[in-house]
Amino acid sequence: MTHIITSLCVRDRGCIEVCPVECIVPGQPVAEWPWMYIDPDTCIDCGACVPECPFAAIFPEDEVPAGYTAKGGEYISNVGLTGHYEATNHHGKAVVLDSTKQLAAGEVVDLTPDIKPNYAFFKSGPGYAAKDSDQGS
Repeated sequence: MTHIITSLCVRDRGCIEVCPVECIVPGQPVAEWPWMYIDPDTCIDCGACVPECPFAAIFPEDEVPAGYTAKGGEYISNVGLTGHYEATNHHGKAVVLDSTKQLAAGEVVDLTPDIKPNYAFFKSGPGYAAKDSDQGS
């Protein structure tokens, strides 16, 4: 079993540093791959990334919620969304995403569709090659 980074991810990057097997890769290009992604074939399911994520975006695959209830104010980032998000990441670098939506308190979101992109990123997407174009945001 692997861990899954969901669309609650807005690219903080703290998870990358704590991964003992270096299997978390920032999506590139951001417009197509807006989150961080965990290689399911390399992940050892240690869970070190979970507490490091300030957005609580990481779940064991079998615990990704089909009915995530927003506290309010959190963002989801997904291809096709049109909202704007700006902040700084774990390292103080700017993060700008134009594929977001801010969730309202009590809004319920199904995060299970986020499982497939984690696998696709490494099987048919850029995978580890994304590190070559990574600018740190």
